[in-house]
Amino acid sequence: MVVPLRFVTCLTGGLLALGASVGITGLPAWRWQGLPGTVSAPAVPADNPMSAVKVALGRRLFYDRALSRDGSMACADCHQQARGFSDGQTTHMGVSGEIGIRNVPGLANVAWRPALTWTEAGISSLEEQALIPMTGTAPVEMGMDGREAELVRRINADPCYRRLFALAFPRNGADASAGKVAMALGAFQRTMISFDSRADRYIGGDRSALSPMAVRGLAQFRTAGCAQCHQGRDFTDAKLHYVGTAAPSEADGSGYGGKPPPPGFVPPPDSFRTPSLRNVAVTGPWLHDGKASTLDEAIRRHAASHLPGIDMDALLAFLDSLTDRAFLTAGHLTKPSAACPVAI
Repeated sequence: MVVPLRFVTCLTGGLLALGASVGITGLPAWRWQGLPGTVSAPAVPADNPMSAVKVALGRRLFYDRALSRDGSMACADCHQQARGFSDGQTTHMGVSGEIGIRNVPGLANVAWRPALTWTEAGISSLEEQALIPMTGTAPVEMGMDGREAELVRRINADPCYRRLFALAFPRNGADASAGKVAMALGAFQRTMISFDSRADRYIGGDRSALSPMAVRGLAQFRTAGCAQCHQGRDFTDAKLHYVGTAAPSEADGSGYGGKPPPPGFVPPPDSFRTPSLRNVAVTGPWLHDGKASTLDEAIRRHAASHLPGIDMDALLAFLDSLTDRAFLTAGHLTKPSAACPVAI
């Protein structure tokens, strides 16, 4: 289990005593702890270095519905830990009642992801992405477009937040800003680390970690071509592909595959970024539109000529082995207590 945070606590009250441990003007150096030996720490923007207090601030903001227009939606309402930080819905409704257009993706290991949207939107940093649900208008999610001043007013009215912002951004004053909110959220999301699934242990050399059926499924995963796009440590190449995930054809009764690309097809319109398969068994419904209610259906909506011969039970057993149970319950990612994590 990865536990990337090590906080110094007071003997009384359980509060973080950063000021007492390193001095009011200093912050502890960040150390990534618990990463597998084969995994390098993720890249971090030079203008948003990691610190324990910034992560604590981002965690608090992630679960705070004050970041939405009417106080009804937090980041965590769409990204729920028990679901791999997805939400179990086809698409999510925003504060205005507008239905989203894309299925909510999970966030495991998002710190290493070079691109962060289903399509090519040019969003490559967690800080940029954090502002999209808050201020985006197509569709409206949290509904804070044009209300940044109200967001800042709400946060600055909370003494705990003022203290956290002062410690997290010691060179920029104690006041919050939309940019600082995005930086703190980005820091917290970089701690959403998942490398402890049964498949991880098997690939790492523990041959007892997978059942014989799941081992057959891994072989199917490779020979059926799944690994061509779902490749690497996080089972994604992070690229856009057209894979025929339209509604399954009923013409031949096979139930496999979607429409083939038309002659002269140039992506997009029907190209989508390969999603990571980490914790895929708990992040349904699946695909970019969320209209695959089972993993079986999601697989069958890929237009691959060799899918009819696949051992679906074995493949599903392997996909289930990608679930990191420790990640789904890790205490450092859960909703924080109402108590301020630093002495005010």
